[in-house]
Amino acid sequence: MNTDRPGGFLDNRKASACIHCGLCLASCPTYLETGNENLSPRGRIYLMRAMDKGAVPVTEASASAIDTCLGCRACEAACPSGVRYGELLEETREHINRSVPRGWMETLLTKVFIEGILPHPERMEIALTPARWIKAAAMDRFLPAGLREPLAFVDPHRPAQESLPPFSQTARDPSRGTVALVVGCVMDVMFRETHRSTIRLLQRAGFDVVVPEAQGCCGALFAHGGNMAEARRCAAHNLGSFNAPDLKAVVINAAGCGSTLKEYGQLLSNDPRWAPSAMAFSAKARDLSEMIEPECIDWLPPRFGRVTYQDACHLAHAQRITEAPRRLVRHVARGGYVEMSESDVCCGSAGSYNLTQPEMAGRLRRRKIGHILESRADIVVTSNPGCLLQMKAGLESAKNRATQVMHIADFLAAHLPA
Repeated sequence: MNTDRPGGFLDNRKASACIHCGLCLASCPTYLETGNENLSPRGRIYLMRAMDKGAVPVTEASASAIDTCLGCRACEAACPSGVRYGELLEETREHINRSVPRGWMETLLTKVFIEGILPHPERMEIALTPARWIKAAAMDRFLPAGLREPLAFVDPHRPAQESLPPFSQTARDPSRGTVALVVGCVMDVMFRETHRSTIRLLQRAGFDVVVPEAQGCCGALFAHGGNMAEARRCAAHNLGSFNAPDLKAVVINAAGCGSTLKEYGQLLSNDPRWAPSAMAFSAKARDLSEMIEPECIDWLPPRFGRVTYQDACHLAHAQRITEAPRRLVRHVARGGYVEMSESDVCCGSAGSYNLTQPEMAGRLRRRKIGHILESRADIVVTSNPGCLLQMKAGLESAKNRATQVMHIADFLAAHLPA
């Protein structure tokens, strides 16, 4: 709610915190690509405040600067004034969604695919079947770009995956406590083996692992797109699914989901029914890399050659976690670890951004692939499914099949006893 003027959509206490110093510019991927001040954090905040005051009408043209923001939140990490840009972005997108009619292609992508299929694993499983047929028959080349791009991330030969067990016992005695695993949506359908790796790592670290069956979408896709009502509904549902009082932590292995889980307290702060439990939940939310110590992983002779790490934006910038995953990867890779240039600059995936903004997503993907090739890494490790799919698609487009992209859980679990 606007604290200065009735009817506004921004919380101006957050917006006015920006002092327009420009220290955010060097961290903003769209500004780095274009040099356009309108596509920088402070430029967008100017625009948000002008929209809020009615000085700039909310039109398709004025909304485009907001639409092209990745929501990577690198500007937050660079900001000396502590501007909560992510919250401003969500408030603005919610207002734009109410004010501007979208074209049929964007509506199809957002309402049918992004919001109607991706957050629902059972629907995604069904949707992937014809998608795999189309990809296997190379028919995707006849589709328009807006529909062809999503198929770049589909493996036509990926077999169906077995369900996860509802409960897994720890391999260590005594136990360090019980943790719950958030399986998510895309992760649950396309990366279930990564969940198995995650469970093995948590067991090795001494934790009992439970997988609540009633859990649902974390709400990240909805929140990042400005559908705050649905994001809050998802959050409330999950609070009921993870209400066991003896849980030591709620563990997530997808950075984008993790940042939203850690912000349930803020998301539901105005709802007296859920605010206390939302705060308690957020306090327990942990990324996988926060739960594992290098000593838990047996060191074996490096089998991967040169290894580098790509920061997932919502782990590095929203959660401010950069050293923990690196420490684990360096422990395994030893002398084979190399840092990549611009490792914390967004690869262009950004949730559903690569679907709704394919031109800019493609530019950022090519920028990222250039740095990967420059590093001469054999393995790129990352902490988010979107980043993993984006870089795989980019390497495939660059005709590079030698460089492997791995989720950090799979990379680390490869060094656990069988």
